[in-house]
Amino acid sequence: MPETIRVLVVDDEPMVCAHLRTILGSAPDIDVVDDAQDGAAAVESVVRHRPDVVLMDLRMPGVDGLTATERICGMPDAPAVVALTTFDADKYVLRALRAGAVGFLVKSTPPHELIGLVRVAADGHTVLSEEAKRRLLAATGGEQPARERAVRLTRELTEREVDVLTCLGRGMSNAQIAARLHLSEATVKSYVSRMLVKLECENRLQAGLLAYDAGLVPR
Repeated sequence: MPETIRVLVVDDEPMVCAHLRTILGSAPDIDVVDDAQDGAAAVESVVRHRPDVVLMDLRMPGVDGLTATERICGMPDAPAVVALTTFDADKYVLRALRAGAVGFLVKSTPPHELIGLVRVAADGHTVLSEEAKRRLLAATGGEQPARERAVRLTRELTEREVDVLTCLGRGMSNAQIAARLHLSEATVKSYVSRMLVKLECENRLQAGLLAYDAGLVPR
């Protein structure tokens, strides 16, 4: 995690941006470098300010948060994008996660939790409560093209990699996977890194969604 976490706030409501600035600005290790009111401005701000974390509203006029997330996550050395939503069951959240977002936050998240979760995102981890993770993973219906792609990609995995992927689909941490499969955490981390490349996934959450699409984890 960087010593000072550079954050970009994106929301079409100026009051929301001001609120998030106030909360995050109270943390000594967080610097809100900019805010943007639409997706196009967000992409430009990422290029200009190189933030570590982007808090991205999904529903905005013009270039929406989903399009902006796809563009930002496709950049070299992309920042961690965290989707902002009003509803924990927002249908756009799953699409944002597939686009590369590392998780999501409900806008009503208490201030101390918001600060902590921004630190989690900056440290390279998934920003998602366990309950939200289970609900989102279970909600992925696995449309036919997604199912076919998932099955094709998982055929390239070794038996042990399939075991690890199944654990990711169950929302398990590296430590939990290591205990389940009798491996060291370093070995699990190595497996996950290789699998993300094989599966063409940006992060472990995308891999978990793919495990559902492939039928490795029952819904």
